[in-house]
Amino acid sequence: MNFEPTEDQRAFQETARSFATEAMLPHGARWDEDSIFPVDTLREAAALGFAAIYVREDVGGSGLGRLDAALIFEELAAACPSTAAYLSIHNMVTWMIDRFGSDEQRRTWIPKLVSMDWLASYCLTEPNAGSDAAGLATRAVRDGDHYVLDGAKAFISGGGVSDFYLVMARTGGPGPKGISCIAVEKGTPGLSFGANERKLGWKSQPTAAVLFDGCRVPVKNRIGREGDGFAIAMMGLDGGRLNIGACSLGGARACLDLATAYSRERRQFGQALADFQSVQFKLADMATALESARLLLHRAAVALDRQAPNATMQCAMAKRLATDNGFRIVNEALQLHGGYGYLRDFPIERYLRDLRVHQILEGTNEIMRVIISRALLRQ
Repeated sequence: MNFEPTEDQRAFQETARSFATEAMLPHGARWDEDSIFPVDTLREAAALGFAAIYVREDVGGSGLGRLDAALIFEELAAACPSTAAYLSIHNMVTWMIDRFGSDEQRRTWIPKLVSMDWLASYCLTEPNAGSDAAGLATRAVRDGDHYVLDGAKAFISGGGVSDFYLVMARTGGPGPKGISCIAVEKGTPGLSFGANERKLGWKSQPTAAVLFDGCRVPVKNRIGREGDGFAIAMMGLDGGRLNIGACSLGGARACLDLATAYSRERRQFGQALADFQSVQFKLADMATALESARLLLHRAAVALDRQAPNATMQCAMAKRLATDNGFRIVNEALQLHGGYGYLRDFPIERYLRDLRVHQILEGTNEIMRVIISRALLRQ
C-alpha cells in the first residue's frame, strides 16, 4: 500500500496543474457567465493526451490507468469543474469504444476522439428513465442493414454540439438485456436536438435533449452484441463515477485553499479569522473530509484497474463520498467568506453551483447507496 504518486504520475499531475492554471483558471468565470463552451481549450487538453487517458496507445490513447485519470481530473477541476467534467464524459465514451468496439470501429472513430476533432456525448438518461436506466424507452428497430431509432434522451452533455453520440436503445424486450449500444454521428437524418438547457451550474458545457425520429443508423455502428448495451453503459459509468468524484475533489480543494487564505487575511473583532478556534476546527474538518474522500477514490481507481470483484461497489462508495464531501467543503468555504462568498466577484459561488450536480449525475447518490447495499447483502 504505497500512497505516494510515482515519478510519472507526478509529471503528468504537474502538467495537468500547469495547464489548468494557465489555460483554464483565468477564463473559468467568463465561460460560466457567458455560457461559453471552450472547444479550443478542450482541444489543447486533448493535445496533452487528456481526451483518451485510459485508451490503448495503438489508436492514439495515453494508455494510462484510472488512478492516473483521477489525478488529472482533480487538477483540471480545481480550475473549472464544469469543463473538466465534460472532458470526463468524453473520456468515458472514448474508452467504451476502445474496450467494446471492433477493430474497425476503434480505428475509424477513436483517432478523431483522441484529438477532439470529434466531441462525444453519452446518451443513457431519458425524460422518464433517470435512476431507472434499465427502463429506457428509446427503440432501435432492425431494418435490413440499419437500425431505425425513435425516442428521446435528456440532459445530454454536449447535446447539439457533439459530433458523436453513444446511444443506449432498446433492440429487444423489457429490462436491461433488451438494450444495445449504438453510435450515431451528427448529421444523421432523423437526429435532432432540443434547446440548450438553462442550468444552475455546468454552464461552460451545453446540455440538451437528443431526439430520434426515424433515425437510420447502420448496424455496423452497434458496439458489441445486441443486448450488451446496458452492461456496457454500466461499465462505462464505473469509471465516470471516479472521474466526477475527482472533479469534486478538485473543486473542493480549490475552495479550501481560498478559504484558508481568506481566513488569514480577513479580520473581525480585532483579529484574523484564522485566530478563532472555531474557524481552525472548521478548516481542519474540511481538510480531513477532502483527504478521506481522496483516499477512498484512489483505492476504488486501483480496484477498477485490477478488475477486482468489488470494483463497482468501491466506485459507488467513492463517488458518493467524494461528491457529498466536495459539496459540503465548498459550502463551508462560502460560509467562511460570509457575504463575499455569495458574490460573483468571488469564485466560490461558481464552484458551489458546479459541484452540486455531481451528487445527481453518473447515478444519483441515492442510487450509489442502492449499489453498495445490494453488494453487501449478496455477500
